[in-house]
Amino acid sequence: MNFAGMNYLAILVAAIVAFVIGAVYYGSLSKPWMKAARLDPEGPKPAMAPLMITTFILELGLAFVTAGMIGHLGAGQVTPVNGLISGLFIWAGIIFTTMTINNRYQGFGWDLTLIDGLHWLLVMIGIGLTIGWFGV
Repeated sequence: MNFAGMNYLAILVAAIVAFVIGAVYYGSLSKPWMKAARLDPEGPKPAMAPLMITTFILELGLAFVTAGMIGHLGAGQVTPVNGLISGLFIWAGIIFTTMTINNRYQGFGWDLTLIDGLHWLLVMIGIGLTIGWFGV
């Protein structure tokens, strides 16, 4: 199931992996995350269904772009090791840096940056390994 070097089944599974990582991660760190994000646990709650749908669609986009970047390594290079390395590079060079800059300007502490940063690191490891494991 691929087109132009993109394995769409791998992309779908990688997005599911990312979503599950987020659910487990934030499910276990909800209280420290809410404190770091300055959210009142007793305050109004967002509509969860649209938020979860949006999250999954955006993680699908992240998996798609990651697959494209890994695919650009060339024929025979879509492997778990290259997926892992690519995921780490994307996280370190794009995700963590951008997130950290935004958190600094928004006045959030390093606790939020570290909680969210570790989440995205795990997500990118999961996406990279999944894309690499499936191959082209």
